[in-house]
Amino acid sequence: METLHIGEIKLTWLNGGVTHLDGGAMFGVVPKPLWSKKYPVNENNQIELRTDPILVQANGLNMLIDSGIGNGKMNDKQKRNFGVTEESQLIEDLGKLGIQPNDIDYILMTHLHFDHACGLTKREGEAWVPVFERAEIITTQIEWNEMQNPNIRSKSTYWSENWEAVASLVRPFNGEKEITEGIKMIHTGGHSDGHAIIIIEDGLDRLIHMADIMPTHAHANVLWVLAYDDYPMTSIQAKEKWMKSGLENGSWYSFYHDAHYCAIKWNETGKEITAELKRKR
Repeated sequence: METLHIGEIKLTWLNGGVTHLDGGAMFGVVPKPLWSKKYPVNENNQIELRTDPILVQANGLNMLIDSGIGNGKMNDKQKRNFGVTEESQLIEDLGKLGIQPNDIDYILMTHLHFDHACGLTKREGEAWVPVFERAEIITTQIEWNEMQNPNIRSKSTYWSENWEAVASLVRPFNGEKEITEGIKMIHTGGHSDGHAIIIIEDGLDRLIHMADIMPTHAHANVLWVLAYDDYPMTSIQAKEKWMKSGLENGSWYSFYHDAHYCAIKWNETGKEITAELKRKR
């Protein structure tokens, strides 16, 4: 498991499963000859996208950023459509670290699309139950509202089996929320109306988790946004703000989906990598 320290705060990438989605959808209007130079594509025009939660340990707390694709949530057709080649090993990875599901204090949900939220629940008999019974689930109020009442477009990604069993654990917020000293969530919108990013700081060290407004290192260009984004101009505006801020201050950027990098630092131009944490899987 790959690890990174931001001051005294420790991040560990866990195995949440693997999907393969259409490269054109993941890069929107960007021509394939451009994006395919930066991110490998297979014969089906799909790119590999991990769904790896990040364990964040700070101030005596165990926190997860998102929850992976879970196990047993998808039928064969869904696995084929989403290119699932591996389901989650999240609980197994936590066990290797000596951490049980009830040791998780918070789950920081950047948004509640299925590929981020499936790991929140599991089936017991005929019912869905929480995987992390003691954890508070933090997400924006806007995202939580849409999860419960999806529209004609979003109902394909906001699944009832991912929220009904954990509704009592959800703690929505508006604007921004400090989780603990050095860790806060900030609503950005863009990818979804309620999408949020996460800022982790300790001393002079800083990391920005852009979630799905920058799902891979190849999306660093502020104009390279997903066809999946509900509000692409909002994504662009948020990326402009947080790329400018991060590049000027030498921040790390971390990834949930990137199959090649867990985290990267760029120089002030955003064109040269100055530090990196590569995936070993």
